[in-house]
Amino acid sequence: MPFFLSRLLARLTLFTSWLTPVAVIAFVFLTSWPLMAWVEPDDSELTEPTRYWWYFVVTASTVGYGDHYPQTTAGRVVATYVIVGGITALTTVFTKLASVLEKARGARMHGSATVKESGHTVLLGYTPVRTERIVSELLADRGERDPELVLCAWDDVHDHPMPGEAVTFVRGDLTSAAVLRRAGVHRARTVLVDVRDDNEALAVALSVDFLTRTAHVVVTLRDLDRSALLGYVGGNIQPVQWHTPRMITEELQTPGVSEVYAKLMTHGDANTYSSTLPTSLGPVSVDRCRTALGQKFNATLLAARTEETLLVNPDWDATLPPGTVLYYVGAEPLTGNELERALRP
Repeated sequence: MPFFLSRLLARLTLFTSWLTPVAVIAFVFLTSWPLMAWVEPDDSELTEPTRYWWYFVVTASTVGYGDHYPQTTAGRVVATYVIVGGITALTTVFTKLASVLEKARGARMHGSATVKESGHTVLLGYTPVRTERIVSELLADRGERDPELVLCAWDDVHDHPMPGEAVTFVRGDLTSAAVLRRAGVHRARTVLVDVRDDNEALAVALSVDFLTRTAHVVVTLRDLDRSALLGYVGGNIQPVQWHTPRMITEELQTPGVSEVYAKLMTHGDANTYSSTLPTSLGPVSVDRCRTALGQKFNATLLAARTEETLLVNPDWDATLPPGTVLYYVGAEPLTGNELERALRP
């Protein structure tokens, strides 16, 4: 019988499915029961249908309670066969489980995984150190229930560059629709195109736009003068200067904020200025500063620098000492006399 069992297993190993241990257990059960009935005495309770299945489970799993056991030597040989069959079945289960885990790990490490999630963020392109910094900033502001972060890189990145991070890795041709679909670009909420040069960025952006018109797509460019070309690709694409990684992560998390920054730095629009509180005013509350700047100059207070520290978006109840530098957004810079007249009680 062990010979037939070994031949059966040799054939079953050709099929890497969970049916293998089931087939082994079924074969051993269906062959051991008649054998046990043949070699055991006629009055043996072990071979009764209501008892043998329990004996088989206990023996095959090698638990061995001993509440039922064969009385003859031949019966003990059959019991040994059941034990060997049980061990074989358990071995196939653990082998299959190890194979599944190894396959899943290999898919994660070598970029062959397929993303099933939706509403996630996809980073297209990998640059050592730079991409790690972007991922670190994105993960720092990420909650436990936020959608996953996916890194999709070219084929020259052979293994997961950040295996210790909560990032799914996919690799392949970033202009291929099949690769982008494996990264879930067509179901993503946000996509970052951060590749090796501007020509490549335009090509990848075109492929992304072909798959999705709903995702917020951020494209980094070395030369922002080429932003006009993105207008021909799609209206949901936001160009960002390649040299400002922090701006990139802010645009991914808060769509449109990079355009606000660009307006602030563009001559002719509302710009950021600074003015010093005259000492003749004495201490002034932030509430008073904000109200006067807004009502009289249509300006917005951003921050205040005292001798001790810089207060960004200072609290309304805070008091600013004389000589504090005010930073504000407005149409033009304000002189000390203008501030004094506006803030004088």
